[in-house]
Amino acid sequence: MDKQQIAEILAKPYAQQLLNGPEPARLAYDGLDGDPRVIPIGFWTEGEQILMATLPKSAKVAALRKNPKVALAIDTGVFPPKVLLIRGTAELTLHPGIPDGYLHSGHKVMTDAQYPAWEAGVRALYDEMTLITITPTWTKLLDFETTIPQSVEDLIKAKSAS
Repeated sequence: MDKQQIAEILAKPYAQQLLNGPEPARLAYDGLDGDPRVIPIGFWTEGEQILMATLPKSAKVAALRKNPKVALAIDTGVFPPKVLLIRGTAELTLHPGIPDGYLHSGHKVMTDAQYPAWEAGVRALYDEMTLITITPTWTKLLDFETTIPQSVEDLIKAKSAS
């Protein structure tokens, strides 16, 4: 998939809703033992890149240094489902202090009343964070209105032809 195709998918209204909404991403990667992992994680976007921040000594940082290939799913918990699937490569950089995007991504999942105490706790806890920057190499939006999984589309075509 080329950059233009990825950009077109990420620019669609439902993709933008998912990228800017309160739902966490589900980050999939291979652990150091070779077994797969999936974790929910807050994120933000800068252009067509998806960013996250975490502890420099976290298990995911060590695993991503060894194998930077990742997959993300961002979805709603309502019907019909809206799902943004992303595959890509993670780049890790040490960031002094707390990235603004981390603070923003935290704010989008809590009330204005909850945020000041959370922000103060974060600022007191972290001296530095590892920034995980995902560059998408493949994307798919499933909104079950204009796009559906290929296997379902194939089944519908097969049933219609009979």
